[in-house]
Amino acid sequence: MLGIPCSLLVAFTHYPAIQALINSFWNNGSSRRPSRFSGVENYQALMEDDRLAQIMINSTIYALGTIPLAIGLSIGMALLVNSRFPGTTLMRLSFFLPTMLPMIAVANIWLFFYAPGIGLASQILEAFGLPSINFLGRTDTALASMMFVAVWKEAGLFMIFYLAALQSVPTNLKDAAKLEGASAVRVFWDVVMPLLRPTTIFVAVNALINAFRLVDHVIVMTKGGPNNSSALLLYYIYEVTFRQRDFAYGATLTVLMVCLLGLLAIVQYWVLNRKAHYQ
Repeated sequence: MLGIPCSLLVAFTHYPAIQALINSFWNNGSSRRPSRFSGVENYQALMEDDRLAQIMINSTIYALGTIPLAIGLSIGMALLVNSRFPGTTLMRLSFFLPTMLPMIAVANIWLFFYAPGIGLASQILEAFGLPSINFLGRTDTALASMMFVAVWKEAGLFMIFYLAALQSVPTNLKDAAKLEGASAVRVFWDVVMPLLRPTTIFVAVNALINAFRLVDHVIVMTKGGPNNSSALLLYYIYEVTFRQRDFAYGATLTVLMVCLLGLLAIVQYWVLNRKAHYQ
């Protein structure tokens, strides 16, 4: 029974990764000129690629902006729906609904929301007497606008994990803290949050992967513009590989992304796991 999952893992994960690594050491061939071994030329091109440098800055800003916001918002929503207020079932559904929508549909919804002049965002600004803003057409707002969409979509999914973790926290620990005179805030920070760290590790690693593999929203909403201000790493890989047909350099960029994600996930896990409490 384990043979089938292992075979699928090798076929769709390990083999493509190894093949991308091999292809990164060859140049881009054509029907008239076969590809040849080029050594580290593609990796030297990475160091000289000015556009890649801008894209890495964009990806870093995107990850640093979306991950903490999504985690913080998901914890707040989980605390809210874990309470005994009336209507918590409806709140759980409304918070989780964006996660169930396809990413292309979400991008199109927010594309209309951000539309200058006729979109809801412009109408809200005009209601307060402020001028309309082309959020996706300006270099200083395009990336931030996409970050807002990502947080809105991902927080509901992460809320489910935190809700399950909150419901597994032993009530006797919280009751003991309250008997010692701890306030609700102290109970949360000193008792609940340490027990949520394993969930935070899982959520943070997944949020990091999601931040670097985003491509749907970029294609639909901005196509990396204006002036590469909203282009992210996976979109650049897609553009180089399938639009420019430079498969060798696309494979090199893929190796870069895989190594970067692996390194960041290890560092993230090591930092968060040092103080994690497992039951």
